[in-house]
Amino acid sequence: MEKKIGSYETMFIVNPQLSEDDTKAVIEKFTALMAENGEIEQISEWGKRRLAYPINDLMEGYYVLVNHKADTQFIRELTRLFNINENVMRAMTTTRA
Repeated sequence: MEKKIGSYETMFIVNPQLSEDDTKAVIEKFTALMAENGEIEQISEWGKRRLAYPINDLMEGYYVLVNHKADTQFIRELTRLFNINENVMRAMTTTRA
């Protein structure tokens, strides 16, 4: 079966209560995973930002935006991994044109 490579934009919000080292570890874990399974074009760490609404009684989060290319199957796995990681508050991946 042929792999379908697409361009994606993934944003995830890391729990702001983590230490700086733990935050970097979470970011490195997911960006390394993206690099192993595709090609990273750009990583933008937006830092701590106020949330539009509280998530788990928290009003801010550490935002990270990654532009990358990957196989469609990997995006499903990436979404699953974001959902089971307790240090990631929210994550969303969209297709880029």
